[in-house]
Amino acid sequence: MIVFENVTVAYDRGAPALHSLDFEIKDGAAVGIIGANGAGKTTLFKALTGLLPFEGRITVNSVEVAKKNLPGIRKMLGYVMQNSDNQMFMPKVSDDMIFGPVNYGMSREEAGKRADEVLGKLNISYLRDRYNHKISGGEKRLAAIATVLAMEPEILLFDEPSSALDPKNRRMLINILNSLGETKLIASHDLDLVLDTCREVMLLNEGRLCAFGSAKEILTDKALLEANGLELPLRYQN
Repeated sequence: MIVFENVTVAYDRGAPALHSLDFEIKDGAAVGIIGANGAGKTTLFKALTGLLPFEGRITVNSVEVAKKNLPGIRKMLGYVMQNSDNQMFMPKVSDDMIFGPVNYGMSREEAGKRADEVLGKLNISYLRDRYNHKISGGEKRLAAIATVLAMEPEILLFDEPSSALDPKNRRMLINILNSLGETKLIASHDLDLVLDTCREVMLLNEGRLCAFGSAKEILTDKALLEANGLELPLRYQN
């Protein structure tokens, strides 16, 4: 479903933020993307969604990520950004949820019904008519996820989804992620969350792919994690 072939991204002629990445992610996969700060996790998402120029080749469902194909590519991808304020820009949660589907040609009535279905599925219907500037950071994070799901993308990209969540909402998020059958890429410093939601893990360090395989094997390999600036998930720490 997603293929990176020798993909490199460089900012301002500096050292590459992604360096010659080659990998394939299959349909229905749940992949955690981990790495220390500056490893390239967000850059990978931005290249995949066509928000950054890159060298090499990226395809989504055999469609190349190129300027002429971006409308179709972005319809397939649902990107939950690290900062929810960059995503929730309408006055109310319901306004944000209706905005995307209506822009794709859906009637407001049908878009409203879809919004209600998604909010109900996530058990956050109470947020429907709340103003974005009057809800907590954690509630805004869940609302941003609902907004993306309302678009019915085939592939979901989550950038630090558990940030700003209290323990109760974090548990809710884990349940939500595990209930979604779409292909999922979850970039996170929360290795326990990755362990709970992903079958595979991609480990990045300074833009290079250092490991890609079983989530449990990689996330219990203390030497590998420490060599790449990470620690074991909390449940495996003494």
